[in-house]
Amino acid sequence: MTDASRPTTEISLLGRYYVIACPPDEQDKLERAARYLDKAMNGIHAQNNLLGSERIAIMAALNITHELLETLDAQRDSERSLDALSSRLEAALADTPPR
Repeated sequence: MTDASRPTTEISLLGRYYVIACPPDEQDKLERAARYLDKAMNGIHAQNNLLGSERIAIMAALNITHELLETLDAQRDSERSLDALSSRLEAALADTPPR
């Protein structure tokens, strides 16, 4: 049973089409995410075409999650470095005599 009043978007993953409920203002983001996932799934499928769709989807999800966590770790490291530099700058400015 589908709700005709609910906006949907059609995406393609590994050559199969899926209709996903999605607000119109999020459609571009959903399509971008679907393209990214499809590319990841196709890469795994190209390496081993004997795997089923479910296993390919799980492996792609794990790979993408790993990428996300690595990016978040790098962002946190950058924020810590920026905070340390900011603290050093504030300390240096505090030690500077007024003119």
